[in-house]
Amino acid sequence: MGNLWSENTPRNFWRCQPELSAEVWTEAVSKALPILGFPDEVSDIDSALFYTLGEGQFGPDPWSLSRTKTIYYTLKPILPRRVINVLKNLNSRSVIDSFELGWPVERRYIQFQWETMRQILRITKESSLTFNNFWPDNKCFAFVLTHDIETSAGQDLVREIAGLEEDLGFRSLFNFVPERYKVDRNLMLELRERGFEIGVHGLKHDGKLFHSKQEFMKRAELINGYLKDFQAVGFRAPMMHRNPQWLQELNVDYDLSFFDTDPYEPIPGGVMSIWPFIIGHFIELPYTLFQDSTLVSVLGELTPQLWLDKVEYIEKFSGMALLNTHPDYLVQPTLKSIYKEFLVEMEQKANYWHALPLDVASWWRSRHNGDGVADRKQVDSGKVRLNESAIEIV
Repeated sequence: MGNLWSENTPRNFWRCQPELSAEVWTEAVSKALPILGFPDEVSDIDSALFYTLGEGQFGPDPWSLSRTKTIYYTLKPILPRRVINVLKNLNSRSVIDSFELGWPVERRYIQFQWETMRQILRITKESSLTFNNFWPDNKCFAFVLTHDIETSAGQDLVREIAGLEEDLGFRSLFNFVPERYKVDRNLMLELRERGFEIGVHGLKHDGKLFHSKQEFMKRAELINGYLKDFQAVGFRAPMMHRNPQWLQELNVDYDLSFFDTDPYEPIPGGVMSIWPFIIGHFIELPYTLFQDSTLVSVLGELTPQLWLDKVEYIEKFSGMALLNTHPDYLVQPTLKSIYKEFLVEMEQKANYWHALPLDVASWWRSRHNGDGVADRKQVDSGKVRLNESAIEIV
């Protein structure tokens, strides 16, 4: 399955102008690989991409649920919310100590990309190099808001959340579950007319999407029908259950089922990337700000400070701050207040590109291909330079 991630080489990540030779990139990558801290067999870029973006470091089958979790997520749709929160808290006490990645920030993949460029500058004996900017209009980072609507009660709150975001100048993606509740088609139409995006969130949200390949293939055909029906180009799997090879069956431009680092998900792990990347035929947009339920139910936070701290880190490395929240949880006054405070704080910033997932995916694919984005100017050029022992973007 390594070829699913083969397009995400540092050469394609940086897009230097003019192009540098393959030999230069190979030498630079070999010098940067030790920073990842992987076993000796991870000796080239293909194996490194499989271990990081492909989550290969977590074993030969990192996307399977344990028997206990399979039972839990089968029962979850009928469990009361208070029971779910209790079980989450019990689980969270043990997972963080055994988690293999850094959290809430995993630095190694980011350091690997920066170290590769530092080695490029040393090998070429250049003080600076031109590269394709990560985001339009020389913006420092991307900011993306998404929501998963799990129940009809959550759907009832969508207009309120959309209004809150709209008042502050934001737009977001709302993912609907096609076969769990009666989808409000008028709401979909209204949201789209107001500049929001519609996506698909699984099929039934019953924890069974990835129970077997046969089951997934059967449901994938139905999901593809709903993608067309909803005029949607993006997908997120419920509960972040995932299998990158099976997901290739979906007719999507982008997927949202992965994350940079998270010990609290049903299948913990992470792709270690704070940027979009390519998995097979689609663009992956990993969430990089941990979810709302983790912030409040697991960590017990009463402010958005942890989100803001992570945004500050992402900004330093021109990454993508992508948040996933749930109308079903935002009904809680505390969480709704935290979310509003977060948006107010973000509204004060002026150095990011706020965009819908479909626009981010389109931009990243276009940047990867080295051409312009529809209805946007050509990809800008920036410079990266060696400053003492580190590199910086100028």
